[in-house]
Amino acid sequence: MSPEALGALIASVITQLVAAHKTGSLTESDIPAADKVAVMRPKDRAHGDWATNIALQLAKKAGLKPRDLAQPLAELLQASEGIASVEVAGPGFINIVLDTSSAAQVVQSILDQQQQFGTSTAFTGETLNLEFVSANPTGPIHIGGTRWAAIGDSMARILAANGAKVVSEYYFNDHGEQIDRFAKSLVAAAHGEPTPADGYKGTYISEIAARVIAESHAAGIDALALPRVRDDQGNEGDSEQREEFRKRAVPMMFAEIQESMKNFRVNFDVWFHENSLYASGAVQQAIDELREQGDIYEKDGATWFTSTKYGDDKDRVIIKSDGHAAYIAGDIAYYLNKRRRPENPCDVAIYMLGADHHGYIGRMMAVCAAFGDKPGTNMQILIGQMVNVIKDGKAVRMSKRAGNVVTIDDLVSAIGVDASRYSLARTDYNQSVDIDLNLLASHTKDNPVYYVQYAHARSWNVDRNAHDAGIDQATADLSLLDTPADEDVLAVLAMYPSVVLTAGEQRAPHRVAHYLEQLAGSYHRWYNSERVVPMPLTEPEERLDMESQKELSTAKNPEPARAAARLKLNDAVQRVLENGLELLGVEAPEKM
Repeated sequence: MSPEALGALIASVITQLVAAHKTGSLTESDIPAADKVAVMRPKDRAHGDWATNIALQLAKKAGLKPRDLAQPLAELLQASEGIASVEVAGPGFINIVLDTSSAAQVVQSILDQQQQFGTSTAFTGETLNLEFVSANPTGPIHIGGTRWAAIGDSMARILAANGAKVVSEYYFNDHGEQIDRFAKSLVAAAHGEPTPADGYKGTYISEIAARVIAESHAAGIDALALPRVRDDQGNEGDSEQREEFRKRAVPMMFAEIQESMKNFRVNFDVWFHENSLYASGAVQQAIDELREQGDIYEKDGATWFTSTKYGDDKDRVIIKSDGHAAYIAGDIAYYLNKRRRPENPCDVAIYMLGADHHGYIGRMMAVCAAFGDKPGTNMQILIGQMVNVIKDGKAVRMSKRAGNVVTIDDLVSAIGVDASRYSLARTDYNQSVDIDLNLLASHTKDNPVYYVQYAHARSWNVDRNAHDAGIDQATADLSLLDTPADEDVLAVLAMYPSVVLTAGEQRAPHRVAHYLEQLAGSYHRWYNSERVVPMPLTEPEERLDMESQKELSTAKNPEPARAAARLKLNDAVQRVLENGLELLGVEAPEKM
């Protein structure tokens, strides 16, 4: 029985007790939904397969002591099919032991459902726009953006597994000051001049500049001979030369970023260009709409948005006094675009932003509210924390090409795509993370991605050996999965659907990774204690007394029905490991 099924059973029992007036002052409105009933694994398996604290949660509303509410719940649960025993413990916890046949049903469910096991319809009917990475097209993807690539793509897969229509989106910031600085840096590099004070550094700037010169030459243009106007301070003005570098270099960076994402197994449904919002007039239209509803005013020659009206800490300039749009102008139009697209308008716009964007939340939630939407519901903003790359116990800066940073290509080159994605996705984005290159390149149980992938490869080895031994799954009797190791694996397998659902609800892909490590650990222990393929007794063992020999033979040579049942359990683990790794964009190898 899965946690979801058990939660539904508990909710049903509470409904019966309320109808029978055996729950104090509880009413129908107090009955929790099945997915709101907390069902957890006890730390000590001696306390049962599952436990719930529902009596403690409802006792106050019921006007009863928790144990007085727990007792009638336990009595009805005890009488339910699939339950072996129920005990009220401590202040009111309910510990539940499943009967063996009920526990084993999860194996057949997994083998029947295959790739669909663990999926749900929780978000069916919702369109979620998930924007992540969105690095400026002024250089390679750095390690912070790489983390968002791993987490964002995993989150998209998990949300889709829960029934959502997910639109993965990359927002190219190709309008404004950062592009101007990029072009100035390229021109300076092309002339062998120092990088401008506010420019971009790294050998990639010289590489891109050389490519622009070559591409321009192929088009019959001498880029370095174009007019290059300077102002009195020696800075470049809007020159033909800078525009030539800009128009050719930005697409080059687009292509490089897209290639890096493809190689990292990240798929984007939409590549959105900020500049299109200005070219199409969408920015002006959004400002006009705010103006019509009284949320725009003029002050000190600038145009302001009354964001304090919607909870921001101060009003925001959207058109500066020099006539140029502030960054938020594009953000306003972009949010409206997501919500009102002719195709795939989103119900929820999820933004995944870097650690330096905390100040961004208030103004964007004000934008959401100004257009009549609900902040935190229609707009959700996730802030990721820093990534530190460690080697030999010290922080490293691997990239000469991109300057003093680590890029996505650096990381993949060092430890591969699987280890990169898994290690970045297995930590809550709210926490900083250390990426230990030595650990992630090792083939040890301390390397989490190796530990999980090895469990999957090991399950395939069991399959191959079972095939050679002629074990037939048709003879399986799943009720024979009754050893403590069998039961431990069964209990962990049953948790998978609730883990996937929780990961989606909480926007928490790391929960899937932690679950896979738990399942891998349970499986490795099972593998070391239980036999699927018979192992003949060795000569010294044959000298044991008959009773000891029989006991040892049973352990090493399970009867056909038990061997077949264990083979099914092995294959169920294999399938769940593969499903979970797929959600994280990590390969499930058959051999290692």
